[in-house]
Amino acid sequence: MTGGTEEGTALVVVDVQNDFCASPTALARFPGDRAVLEAAVAGTVRAVAEARARNVEVVFVRFTGDPGHQGPAWRLRDRALGKRPKCLEGSWGADFHAVSPAPGERVFTKRARFDAFLGDGFEAHLTARGTRHLVLAGLFADVCVDTTARTAFQKGFHVTVLTDCTTALHLPYDAVLRFMRVVYGARTTTVEDPAAWTAPADRNEEEPCLRPSG
Repeated sequence: MTGGTEEGTALVVVDVQNDFCASPTALARFPGDRAVLEAAVAGTVRAVAEARARNVEVVFVRFTGDPGHQGPAWRLRDRALGKRPKCLEGSWGADFHAVSPAPGERVFTKRARFDAFLGDGFEAHLTARGTRHLVLAGLFADVCVDTTARTAFQKGFHVTVLTDCTTALHLPYDAVLRFMRVVYGARTTTVEDPAAWTAPADRNEEEPCLRPSG
C-alpha cells in the first residue's frame, strides 16, 4: 500500500521569536541576506495558514534562554563567545514574531534547550494525539530544527522539513537539508507541495520468503 494521510500529521513551528528573527542582534548575526531570513518567516506564516486550512494540528515551540535555565556548559560557552542570553522569559525578544498560536493551539517551551522533545510535555502530547509525522518550519535549520528532526527520527516519527520556511544560521543550507535527507530520511519540500502534509505510509508487512521451486 502506498500513499499517506493528513491524519497523524502536525506542523511544528520552531522558535519564530523576535530575538531570532527581528531584533537588531538577530539581524546582525545572520550571515546572509536579511531577505532570506524574512522569507523563511513569511513562509512559516503561509505554512501555518495552510495547516489550519487542512485541519492539520499546529504546535508552537518557543525558546527561553534565561541564565537560570542554562547548564554549566551552556554558561561556559556563552562566556567564551561573548554571547548574551536571548528570549528572556517575559521579554519582547521571547514573543512570537509574525505568527502566533490561535485559541486552542498548544505551545511548548524549551528552557535553554535546542530540542523540542526536551520541552515539557511535547512528546507526551504528540503520543496522546497519535501523531506520527512532523512537518517542521522555523528557525534554524542547522540548530533547533535539525536537533528536533534528529530526535523525531530516532523516536520513530516521519519528518518533513519545509524548505521555504526555514534557513540556516551557521552552515550551508543545502548541505543541512541533504544531511537531514540522508541521515533522517527527511522529506524536504515546500508548503505548496500536497505531499508535505501527508504522512508516509508505514510498511510493516514482511517481504514474502522465496522458496525453491520443486
